[in-house]
Amino acid sequence: MVDLPGTEHHPHARATLGAALNRLGGSGSAPSHAYLFHGPAGSGKRTAARAFAATLLSEGAPDPAGVRTRVEHGTHPDLTWVVPSGAHEMLVGDVEPVIAGAAMTPFEAARRVFVLERADTLIEQAANKLLKTLEEPAPFVHLLLLTDRLAEVLPTIRSRCQLARFDALSPAELAERIGRRGVPPEQAAACARLALGDGERALELALGDGPALRAGGEAFARTALAGQVGAAAPWRGLLELRGSRGEAAVAEVRARLEQELELVPRRERKRVENEYEQRIRRTRRRVETDALDLGLQLSSLWLRDVACVAWGAEDLVHHVDRAGALAEDAAGRDPQKLRAGVELVEDARRRLRSNVTEELALETLAYRLERVLA
Repeated sequence: MVDLPGTEHHPHARATLGAALNRLGGSGSAPSHAYLFHGPAGSGKRTAARAFAATLLSEGAPDPAGVRTRVEHGTHPDLTWVVPSGAHEMLVGDVEPVIAGAAMTPFEAARRVFVLERADTLIEQAANKLLKTLEEPAPFVHLLLLTDRLAEVLPTIRSRCQLARFDALSPAELAERIGRRGVPPEQAAACARLALGDGERALELALGDGPALRAGGEAFARTALAGQVGAAAPWRGLLELRGSRGEAAVAEVRARLEQELELVPRRERKRVENEYEQRIRRTRRRVETDALDLGLQLSSLWLRDVACVAWGAEDLVHHVDRAGALAEDAAGRDPQKLRAGVELVEDARRRLRSNVTEELALETLAYRLERVLA
């Protein structure tokens, strides 16, 4: 069976995709026209999708290694890779290149491969446009859909795909992966646990501004526990981190705009600029909302860990590198009040997905937490 990169820890995906690739060039049926890779973020779906696409496109090629290199770099003409352009949605405009491309014969390979990330975000109109391609594809077309949330993929899409399951990596496996990036073992173990099985989230917490975001989420919870919300205003730290992440994401999109403007005719520049301005607004909104959501999730997990310590279940905590601070916060605490605090934070996370005033929502949450935990 073909040993496909990205499936090493995922027996179901390895069996499903390996069996499909074993049929290449044989007398059996060809690989399916559509696969749905599902499992936690960071479990290897993108790696496997790229490797699967490379194998499909390199079949019969005079230079298979060159094909794989171009697939890896995203420059192969018969590979289309789509990510949602909306703040939390894959829009009609995102799937139109797939629909148009699936009707065209391959440029150089015997097949065309289309990868759509976050298939759970397909809006109904986009899904309806994609359905005909899923139902009646040309024989050379293969679609690979990726999702972290299988239950949220529209049934009409899910039922037309062959499923390939990717399992969550264990905390030990995630910690080992993080440790290879130079992160101290205790910190790597904590980030692995705090990620709740999400491999991308584990790396995010360990690297870059991840430690600062961890500190901000912890401070939000500990300030309420200490009854110092009015003096410390802990929401400001989370809002600053939100803003810095938003600005970084916008800078990346603007850099891509500058590159594209160099290639388009002058008469097309205004249209491209307008399209990018809409993309910038959606990107900023998505990144900033995700940053606040993660900060509050870390606050929720801190309160949960304090409750575990108060109950005498220290072996269940996620913040394994903050044992001393957890014990300090747990001294004399009522675990039931801590559970109520967790519920408050989780409710606030749900509300942030709506169009609420974020600063006001965080400030209100902080004072409510302080009253509940007093």
